[in-house]
Amino acid sequence: MSALEPIRSVVDYEGELEQITKFLKKFVVNGKKQASVDIDDEMDDEMDIMDAVPDKQQPKYVTLLRSVANRETDTVEVSLDDVREFEVTSIDADLPFAHGSSLAFRIEHNARSYVELFSRAVDTLLPEADESAMQDAGADVLDVLFQARRDRDRRDREALQTQGDAAAAAAESFPAALTRRYTVRFVPRSNQRAQAVREVGASQIGHLVTVRGIVTRVSDVRPAMVVAAYVCDECGCEVFQEVTARQFTPLTQCTSAQCVPRARGRLHKQTRGSRFVRFQEVRLQELTDQVPMGDIPRTLTVHCIEGAVRTLSPGDMAHVAGVFVPQPYTGMRALRAGLLADTLLEAHHVRPLKRRYDELAATAPADMPLRLAALGRGDAYTRVARAIAPEIFGHEDVKKALLLLLVGAPAKRTREGMAIRGDINVCLMGDPGVAKSQLLRFVATVAPRGVYTTGRGSSSAGLTAAVLRDAATGELVLEGGALVLADNGICAIDEFDKMDETDRTAIHEVMEQQTISIAKAGITTTLNARTAILAAANPARSRYNPRMTPEENINLPAALLSRFDVLFLMLDRPSAEADLQLARHVAWVHTHGRHPDPVDPADAVDAELLRHFVAAARARVPVLPSDVAEYVVGAYVQLRQQHKAAVEAADARRTLARSAVDSGAAPATRSAIGTTTPRTLLAILRLAQARARVRAAEAVAIEDVDEALRLMDAAHVTLDARPAAGERPARTDTSSAIYALMVRHARTVGGTDAALPQIAYADMLDRVRDAGFSEADFSRCIQQYEDIDVLQVNVTRTRITFVSAS
Repeated sequence: MSALEPIRSVVDYEGELEQITKFLKKFVVNGKKQASVDIDDEMDDEMDIMDAVPDKQQPKYVTLLRSVANRETDTVEVSLDDVREFEVTSIDADLPFAHGSSLAFRIEHNARSYVELFSRAVDTLLPEADESAMQDAGADVLDVLFQARRDRDRRDREALQTQGDAAAAAAESFPAALTRRYTVRFVPRSNQRAQAVREVGASQIGHLVTVRGIVTRVSDVRPAMVVAAYVCDECGCEVFQEVTARQFTPLTQCTSAQCVPRARGRLHKQTRGSRFVRFQEVRLQELTDQVPMGDIPRTLTVHCIEGAVRTLSPGDMAHVAGVFVPQPYTGMRALRAGLLADTLLEAHHVRPLKRRYDELAATAPADMPLRLAALGRGDAYTRVARAIAPEIFGHEDVKKALLLLLVGAPAKRTREGMAIRGDINVCLMGDPGVAKSQLLRFVATVAPRGVYTTGRGSSSAGLTAAVLRDAATGELVLEGGALVLADNGICAIDEFDKMDETDRTAIHEVMEQQTISIAKAGITTTLNARTAILAAANPARSRYNPRMTPEENINLPAALLSRFDVLFLMLDRPSAEADLQLARHVAWVHTHGRHPDPVDPADAVDAELLRHFVAAARARVPVLPSDVAEYVVGAYVQLRQQHKAAVEAADARRTLARSAVDSGAAPATRSAIGTTTPRTLLAILRLAQARARVRAAEAVAIEDVDEALRLMDAAHVTLDARPAAGERPARTDTSSAIYALMVRHARTVGGTDAALPQIAYADMLDRVRDAGFSEADFSRCIQQYEDIDVLQVNVTRTRITFVSAS
């Protein structure tokens, strides 16, 4: 097979280098450099450039190079918007964005080659460091080594050039990557579209592309060798080898000019003289809205070098711009892959899609303080709560609880090191169709770090951490789950009741200690999971059954329920007025495609304003005065007494006569599901402090405590839901209710009050289960009525006979 004919490149890289040098020397931020100041192209001294330009129009990249020389920064970020603006203003014409006329176009489509060109230009323009920077006690000791290498390199080249051997002089020079103390990175154009992982294809190899996704895995920062240094044991010369791949073959024989006429010496690797860079591998996954129907999310490996490391954390959603390059497989994988190659992205620029709360305050728009001040006037608590999921009608108290969940209370740590969480946990339990999932989706979207998952689709390892083998090193590493990804954020768990009991126990430690203890595969550690849990669940039989007690409806263990600060029961009760308002609201949203505007335009709060309001509120740390603390103590003691009375009343109801229960004469007291424990006291304090944060107050007031108590009481009232008007009162005695159900069933199959027929045991058991009772309740009822000779069951337990019929 004959070789392909070589093709000569049509790009004049020397001309490109001159154009790049001109851009770095002359570009100013306002783009009017050519019209305002004329600088001689032959000026190479950076100080002369700085003196020739007025202070208000200093060249942007000349100032940046001065910072690089003084070790103030190690990254030269070149914006393609600046390149495009410079080339357009230089010729004062509408320059097309094409290969032949635009430098920015050529950089975007051949970014890796232009990184080297920009580095060569920076090497030429880089000034000497200031004496103050070099004399700094914290200066890098490698500066002395690099300066000695430069001096020796210059002397060797001058000596070889004096002897007339120019080729040997070029071969004896140091690699440029060895002495560079900076990294050139490109910032993509502002109008470049961010693509999904599956949209990046082979036609974009070598291009500067922007990919949008969520970070699922981040490796440790490790040193990666870019230049290997060797020392010859014969001539003592240093030999350098540039490393451009993941694997390389070390040199063994000396290649210096001193060893050429004689036997070549043996090389020994010198780690101290080699050049290493910081390296980190990131796994980027497609977002949910980017995955087609019936497909699974795709992932892309991102390599971060030097200044790009530690810019991404698991759970971050970001736009990552970089060079899309192929990577051949190595080792045994290369034998199996054949001609196939993997692809990766060499990161140049990272832009988070959701900024953290502290970053939001630092990057707020100019008009945001005025909007926040206007929002803070009046009852900001109610107005901001209405902005949570405005497409959903009603649920005012639930939305207020979700606002307090977003704001949270300040976390505390005692002198002994014990941490007291400030995050608020909320559980929404109710009938289907009351918009629980939509509320969870909205909160997870608004929060800077929000993770949404479902109970049935989550395992214990998926929630906490999984042990995987690192593809780069082959070591066992931990990959954080949903709770770890939501650190310092919110984890929304839908279908909470559908989780397996073994998987649900993994959340217990997170909800209180906010840590995850791991002891797997020889890895023993503790991971941070400082997250607020927002859970949504259905009752035991999908819908709330008023004939069952709240304990039987809420099929969750008490150890888990006590960890929720607020537990709301959202019931779907028919009501003519409420149903009319809800129907009108839903019809309006579907007609106009948005939620209705508030009556007062000042009450309009968009998602961006809501994020900044929460960020400003979370920056406050309200204190708890002594008088308010005493008020909280009194309220807690009163709640404990009420809970004790409710428990005693529940025990008394179980001993009531059957006639009193059937007639409805039994006292309707509060249920004991809302158990008041010491965790309730902490929940009151957290809710009160969050309410004080919303009010922008420096101290917690009694009204904040009252609002916290009102929210908790409103949640408890919904737990004690009674049948609506016109419905039959709920029976509190389970056995009596089941017996009445059996009598009604016997009458439907042809019986009369005087003679009730036999009924099938299995058929009756199914009807009892459909009514919301358990098999144990049914067996208990049969036993009680057999003891008083009202019912009889045959030996095979297939037929039930009413004794009065015999």
